[in-house]
Amino acid sequence: MLVIVAPGQGAQTPGFLTPWLEDDVFASRLHWLSTVAGIDLAHHGTLSDADTIRDTRIAQPLLVGTALVAVLELFPHPADGFGQVGAVAGHSVGELVAAVGSRAITAEQAMVLVRERGNAMADAAAATPTGMTAVLGGDRDEVLAAIERHGLTAANDNGPGQIVAAGTLQQLEAFKADPPAKARLMPLSVAGAFHTEHMAPAVGHVARLAMSVSTHDPRIPLISNRDGQVIHDGREVLKRLVGQIASPVRWDLCLETMADLGVTGILEMPPAGTLTGIAKRALKGVETFALKTPDQLDDARAFCAKHGEGSLIDVTPTWRMVVSPAKGIFEIGADVASSADLAAGVEIGTVARLGDKIPVTAKHGGQVVEWLVEDGDPVAPGQPLLRLHPVGVE
Repeated sequence: MLVIVAPGQGAQTPGFLTPWLEDDVFASRLHWLSTVAGIDLAHHGTLSDADTIRDTRIAQPLLVGTALVAVLELFPHPADGFGQVGAVAGHSVGELVAAVGSRAITAEQAMVLVRERGNAMADAAAATPTGMTAVLGGDRDEVLAAIERHGLTAANDNGPGQIVAAGTLQQLEAFKADPPAKARLMPLSVAGAFHTEHMAPAVGHVARLAMSVSTHDPRIPLISNRDGQVIHDGREVLKRLVGQIASPVRWDLCLETMADLGVTGILEMPPAGTLTGIAKRALKGVETFALKTPDQLDDARAFCAKHGEGSLIDVTPTWRMVVSPAKGIFEIGADVASSADLAAGVEIGTVARLGDKIPVTAKHGGQVVEWLVEDGDPVAPGQPLLRLHPVGVE
């Protein structure tokens, strides 16, 4: 199985777009997205220095715009992607790229959202002096305990040996003076404590805009960086895109879901390297490909062909599928087990996972065509559970 991932803020480096812009088609598409975002992405990706592209208002649109255009370079005909990509995911702001790749939202909607996201997060960061520090190594439980002891938030949990603490600069200084044993601290050059309560004002702003965004249910399963769940509901994807601004990124759980799905290959969109580096440490035996420059495109397509098996969800106009959000044991709801027709939004059951029960709903409702699992069956993330015939469709 092939999973496509998109990196978050911090992956950009000065001049990284230079080789890509030698292609007139790439340059034209980037110019279009620049117009939507109101930022000259080509200029910042080629001529701006490290301090300039570190600015949240610039970095976020630059990352999203680059990855979106690079996807079209990789799959000139988007339908080719649907036949090869098994799932998509994005770290932090990269989840907007994943949402577009899954067809939950459009590229233009993503660029408007990332423009406003970057501006609002920069404003929130300016309100209080905050920052982030990477914690490398150490015992996981001791690291998390130390972060909590100092009133910080584990804003990014990126997998074995890499957790990012975030909070006020005063809290981070105290953390530096009293670090967890056998751990190395590395302050990050970011404007604020992203993915923490300090970003709450930005959530409110983007949420108001999101009310006007139309969505579609993903054609490719999207792995949410909030909890690693597979999401196949367009409105839920949008809701999570908004909420993750002030919620920790659980990339460790995304990696667990990829393993549960049976991933064999992970391809990272440019500017690539960060997420494939994490995957190499966390998912032994899984091949990775960091797409950094356009001269790698032929090799990248061969990588996709080697690992591609297509989406777990084969969407057609005549029926809809309800899928499992996570790995666990599926329990069919008593009220729907023998029903022939289901109302929109009805809960069809739950997935029991690590002591929690995750509700599963049939968002659109419809006539039951067939149950694809039985009560008590173990299920994998993204596994089809129920096939429904939409009401009113012949």
